Amino acid sequence: MAGTMTGKTALVTGAASGIGRAIALAFAREGAGVVVTDINTNAGKETVELVGKTGGKAVFAQCDVTKGEEVKAMVESTVREFGRLDFACNDAGIHNPLPESLTEVDEDMWDKIIAVNLKGVMLCMKHEVPPMLKQGGGVIVNIASLGGLFAEPGSYAYTASKHGVMGLTKVAAFQYARDRIRISAVCPACIDTPMLASAPEEVRQYLKSLHPIGRFGKPEEVAAAVMWLCSDLSAFVTGTGVVLDGGASAI
Repeated sequence: MAGTMTGKTALVTGAASGIGRAIALAFAREGAGVVVTDINTNAGKETVELVGKTGGKAVFAQCDVTKGEEVKAMVESTVREFGRLDFACNDAGIHNPLPESLTEVDEDMWDKIIAVNLKGVMLCMKHEVPPMLKQGGGVIVNIASLGGLFAEPGSYAYTASKHGVMGLTKVAAFQYARDRIRISAVCPACIDTPMLASAPEEVRQYLKSLHPIGRFGKPEEVAAAVMWLCSDLSAFVTGTGVVLDGGASAI
């Protein structure tokens, strides 16, 4: 598919590292101009530099996805810079630090996770859709999680937020299907990102054992799924979640 997105524009939130960075690089390899956005300015600019080393074009836009005015400004700057918005991947998200029981749920942490993971996706879609409507179509891919389809024990806010992402994805996909805007989600299990790398080794080994394939997923594999959803190869796909879990949900 190399070069199939030449002349088009992609916006990626949470692109400073991990999955988001891999997605930004994948869009660039396909020829798209990329807007890299994150709350972390230094790491976000590193992603822009990496895109440049591949010969691609990217710009950085700092944005807190929980703030509607910042999201609106981010999308508007994307259209000013590139003239259009063809693809948007909403990856920005956080996880609760440690498993907890329902009676121990921290209210402040709950609010923070719901704000970033759920409200953030809603705000991004709210402002990404108008330019796509104006130009006659586009594709939005939300990064959900296997926790958006099944329970993740001890992760109340995270599981609730990712289930919510799946609900938002389906409702929006239904509304805009005839406007040639396809909206889907990717639902990864454990992906080998810096966040996972920081977990204690015993935790990593336990999590790895949950994947029949015998390893964690790679950020590049999530990016490949996003590229497929944004390509014409998936022209009949909208309102669903693509599962990337190494067979974990088959058990």
